[in-house]
Amino acid sequence: MQTKWVAVSIGALIVVAAGVKNWLSVPRVRHFSGPAQGSTYNISYWTDKDVEQTQLQQLVQQELDRIDLVMSNYRPDSVIEQFNQQQTSDPQAVGSELTQLIETARGITQASAGCYDLTVKPMFDLWGFKADKFNQPTAVQLAQTQQLVGMDKISSTADGKLSKANPAMRVDVSSIAQGYTVKQLATLLEQQGITDYLVEVGGELQVRGKKPGQQAWKVAVEKPLPDNQQLQKIITVLQDEPLAVMTSGTYRHYFDAAGQRFSHVLDARLGAPVRHQTVSTTVLIEDATLGDGWSTAFLCLGSEQGLAVANQLGLKVMFIDQQGEQLTELFSDALKNSTAVKMESFQTQGATQ
Repeated sequence: MQTKWVAVSIGALIVVAAGVKNWLSVPRVRHFSGPAQGSTYNISYWTDKDVEQTQLQQLVQQELDRIDLVMSNYRPDSVIEQFNQQQTSDPQAVGSELTQLIETARGITQASAGCYDLTVKPMFDLWGFKADKFNQPTAVQLAQTQQLVGMDKISSTADGKLSKANPAMRVDVSSIAQGYTVKQLATLLEQQGITDYLVEVGGELQVRGKKPGQQAWKVAVEKPLPDNQQLQKIITVLQDEPLAVMTSGTYRHYFDAAGQRFSHVLDARLGAPVRHQTVSTTVLIEDATLGDGWSTAFLCLGSEQGLAVANQLGLKVMFIDQQGEQLTELFSDALKNSTAVKMESFQTQGATQ
């Protein structure tokens, strides 16, 4: 599950740690972390309930292992890879958890007019991103590979079966499964009675409640420039209800060839890297699964098409466009009018709103 999780999400979001004042009199934030899905996970929480952290960490690891066995596109024994390896159009039993995730992604595919698509991986490989060596495909190669792309060629059933119109097709859920993982871990914490937390997997995160002393959770969006570790935006979460913050970017995985930059984000409608100026998108949403998929979809659409879609659907989205060294932030109407968060520029130089 590393395509997006390493190439896109790495460094996209950084948890802003803040010390707890008067720690002797105020409950402290507890924390644990570990490897997950080609990256890492971090969980911060506090509670006045009797929670054994060792047991909680074991439950988290068990859930991570379970999801990995179902959804990892980097494990040949995972459920999704077993489906991909079967050269048949016959329905295969994959379980309702996976089919429901794919149907969630299908909704995003339809709302993005086909730009976002879980079957685009063959195009990703054709352009050389898997091998990390640029390849300019011929028209014939593009036409041939395009036969393996299209969510309309993937079908699911209510009893957890999946089929593909072309037996050679593959489904890659890495652009949405990490958000699903965040959602699952957050649900696990809530089942243990924990209602104040920050859950982060590979840069994708969800927060709920507050830190001790009614301090708000804060996260930051990185400045979307290669080899740059500066911060672009600080997001203070004001609401107590769960809020997912999902960021995707094109600025870490790309090729420069023939005087052009080719992003690893591909428009499934064209079978080619996107050519717009949007280099980062951040989605703030209650459902982490949807947020993960939509952050990629908006990165595919770019700010011009994406803002229209976000405004139509009432989604809170920030786009960052780049022209030379100039970064421009654009906000959907729902984000402009939101009282759920406060967004502040970390550095005002080089960015306009």
